[in-house]
Amino acid sequence: MLWDALPDALLLARIQFAFTVTFHFLFPAFTIGLASYLAVLEGLWLWTGRAAYLDLFRYWLKVFAVNFAMGVVSGIVLSYQFGTNWSVFADRTGPVLGPLMGYEVLTAFFLEAGFLGVMLFGLGRVGKGLHFAATSLVAIGTLISGFWILSANSWMQTPAGYTIGPDGRFLPADWWEIVFNPSFPFRYLHTITGAYLTTAMIVGAVGAFHILRDRANERARIMFSMAMWMAATVAPAQAVFGDMQGLWALHYQPQKVAAMEGHWETQRGAPLILFGMPDMEREETRMRVEIPYLGSLILRHSLDGEIRGLKDFPPDQRPTNVPLVFWSFRIMVGIGCLMIALGTVSLWLRIRGRLYDTPWFQRWAVAMAPSGLIAVTFGWITTEAGRQPFTVYGLMRTAESVSPIAAPAVAASLAAFVIVYFCVFGAGMWYLFRLLGKPPLPHEEGPRDDQPIRTAGITPAPSAQRPSRQPEEVS
Repeated sequence: MLWDALPDALLLARIQFAFTVTFHFLFPAFTIGLASYLAVLEGLWLWTGRAAYLDLFRYWLKVFAVNFAMGVVSGIVLSYQFGTNWSVFADRTGPVLGPLMGYEVLTAFFLEAGFLGVMLFGLGRVGKGLHFAATSLVAIGTLISGFWILSANSWMQTPAGYTIGPDGRFLPADWWEIVFNPSFPFRYLHTITGAYLTTAMIVGAVGAFHILRDRANERARIMFSMAMWMAATVAPAQAVFGDMQGLWALHYQPQKVAAMEGHWETQRGAPLILFGMPDMEREETRMRVEIPYLGSLILRHSLDGEIRGLKDFPPDQRPTNVPLVFWSFRIMVGIGCLMIALGTVSLWLRIRGRLYDTPWFQRWAVAMAPSGLIAVTFGWITTEAGRQPFTVYGLMRTAESVSPIAAPAVAASLAAFVIVYFCVFGAGMWYLFRLLGKPPLPHEEGPRDDQPIRTAGITPAPSAQRPSRQPEEVS
């Protein structure tokens, strides 16, 4: 029958979670950086009184609202999948991961939900200081959200502070060790800076696009300049944090690093394999293009440092898809190098006074718009695919984590997710492109303050007309 040709339920559940989490991750990666950017814009407006900053704040506020909404909706699906497709995993790790996810709701989500309305609709209705505080708290909320989610995911990579009960469940023994597990600090820094660079690439691309259409657009020039400063300063820092994370992975997950580097044999003075074709059957990387000794220098900071190869580990302890880990890592690193190059060239052009008058550079910046989203996606794939075949590294296998559910049921829900996601979020993305296609203008349109806001279920009574107030007039 038709369902006899389907893959097994485990593979379908993995595909479904990979699809939904990859789709979801795109939105927080942009939201985290954009929330901080909005706080900076509003702070600059309050500090300088320059109307251009307020116009840019209003311009990006609309984009933030749409992106935030899509991120929340796509994230809700993930929690349900823990119960439907990964119930064994949820049951065994729940005493540890459940509270961490709960803390994310009690701190970050409540903080964002409590002040998001003031941020979106309060400009001109509340005082300047209060509104800036609301914007800043929403930005802080996104960082706290990333803190708890990455803490939970990092615990799955480097479990610590736990005991295992008689029934096989992971029980908390030391919450400090659980939250601040060995991989968490480096992964948090690497992910947050990645989110900031993702926002910088999008903001810079939008600014460059509108500069190409109107070189005199002051607001486009401001956003482009700010994005290039971010690329010039944060992209090199991101490389440093990535190196720190690589050194951590070499210590705690050497199999993952061997797959990332394409090394099968343990060797000293290992080369850096730039490109190649990892062959899992022949246990070698074919058609290698390599630089001698550079692999050991990067990973061991020594020309003759020893790098363990995949053959040092039993086959059932190695990543299950070495080519995926190998190429995902190279895509992420390659895009990171392009970001560093973009930031470096922007400094050179800025010094020469030609940052806004070099069309080929603006076209390059426009082409880099999706680069941050692509880089964080493939970075996430490298991390998660490299952890296989475990959900809790070294302790609980993915095959042991899946629910006792039939393949046709998972296939049906996967098909439904694909259709609904592309329809609903496709419409959302289309609307975002419409917003970004409009140039930032003086007196950028914001929420009207001459009418009461309608709350669900409440019909506002007619009110007397009153003069419209600009935010500058609100104390």
